Amino acid sequence: MNSQPPTPGPARASAWVRTALVCAVAAGLVTVAGCGSSKPGYCTDRTNLQNSVKGLTNLNTSSGVSGLKSQVDQIQSDASSLVNSAKSDFPDQTSAITSSVNALKSAVSALGSNPSASQIATITKNAGNVVSSVSSFADASNSSCS
Repeated sequence: MNSQPPTPGPARASAWVRTALVCAVAAGLVTVAGCGSSKPGYCTDRTNLQNSVKGLTNLNTSSGVSGLKSQVDQIQSDASSLVNSAKSDFPDQTSAITSSVNALKSAVSALGSNPSASQIATITKNAGNVVSSVSSFADASNSSCS
């Protein structure tokens, strides 16, 4: 058995240097990974809401009232995500989105299986307001999301 204590030599110092370098590189990679996307989180929420609003144009008579209700539920969900992530930066636009989506949701919820012409006109108007409010938000957030 060797009873000599380990000597602090170049090999031991080299191990500490390697360990310090590995830690520094790892910290640098974490920092770089954190900077991978300079876009705010609401940009993805904006795209999701725009896509769900566009989904209204895919509805047809075979989709029925249930298809419309399902699409409006998706719009409401996506709008809620966007409003939660962007309301501090865009309070006016997100308030308009909330109001327009709530009006559309209310009108669609009131539909029976055979909607009247006035109900359809109201939904068409409310859907136009949703499109307008989402478009206004997109215009306001373009510089951050481009």
